[in-house]
Amino acid sequence: MGERLRGRNAVVTGAGRGVGRAVALALAEEGANVVVCDLGGTADGSGADASPADSTAEECRRLGVRAVPHYGDVSSFTAAEDMVRTCIDSFGRIDILCNIAGILRPRMIFNMSEDEWDRVLAVHLKGTWNLCRHACVAMRQQRYGRIINCTSEAYAGTVGHTNYAAAKGGIVSLTYAIAREMGRYGVTCNAFAPRARTRLSWGDDSLTDGLQKRIEAGLITEERLKGMEETRKEGADPEYFAPFIAYLASDAAADINGCVFVASRSTIGIWNHPEIVRKLTRDWDIAERWSIDELERLVPQELLVDYVNPAPPRD
Repeated sequence: MGERLRGRNAVVTGAGRGVGRAVALALAEEGANVVVCDLGGTADGSGADASPADSTAEECRRLGVRAVPHYGDVSSFTAAEDMVRTCIDSFGRIDILCNIAGILRPRMIFNMSEDEWDRVLAVHLKGTWNLCRHACVAMRQQRYGRIINCTSEAYAGTVGHTNYAAAKGGIVSLTYAIAREMGRYGVTCNAFAPRARTRLSWGDDSLTDGLQKRIEAGLITEERLKGMEETRKEGADPEYFAPFIAYLASDAAADINGCVFVASRSTIGIWNHPEIVRKLTRDWDIAERWSIDELERLVPQELLVDYVNPAPPRD
């Protein structure tokens, strides 16, 4: 047991299983009290079960901290408010928020239903915003807080998960924005992309079968496949890197704000912030309307230097 988070109080969503459970326990190991939030649904978000949240809460209590379960749905604005209120009512205040809850409904975009899109965005992106919105009210008043959001390397591009990729990309942008809005109040907001063996990342045979089909169809390039193999190789139980999340929640990380990390058993890395890496520039005072003729010449020669189409058409 450590003491770095002694006296701090946390809300962790998706804490009944996988990454969320590991994060809740890592916070508890450092002395934090925890509201263990988990609807207890299946990987696609259907159903409900109180036992995952109950189990993690009991594990936290065995570590010597206070812990209470919450069974609400993060996609509900009012349920998210109640999760934050439960932390304040139970422990006196909220110091730490870890948004881990998520679901998967994979489908190629031309087969994806509106409900499959809406539900994944509702849980991942709206759910993260819901919790952040309510937590920021209290954190702004107390001028202290640590918000840690869960994104995915899928936000940089993936196949068969446009809903998931879009949601995780939104979480990155949300993290950047909250960091800038809340930093002045002593509140930090960071995100991490986990590489872990969980029911979402490994799941059943259908996920492996789907990956194989994409490889055979040429939807995944050799370079992308190599990166995915590296990710799968590094995938391990999330307990290996959960201490990194506890570190981000501690006072030692007070000046770390607006960062996006990758975390695995063997790697802690940081993503670069989006920036313009190359541009065409003309004199503002004399520049005329861009012509297609000059764009056809300049874009390949000066802007898209060394560019390779990640998914060229196939015969």
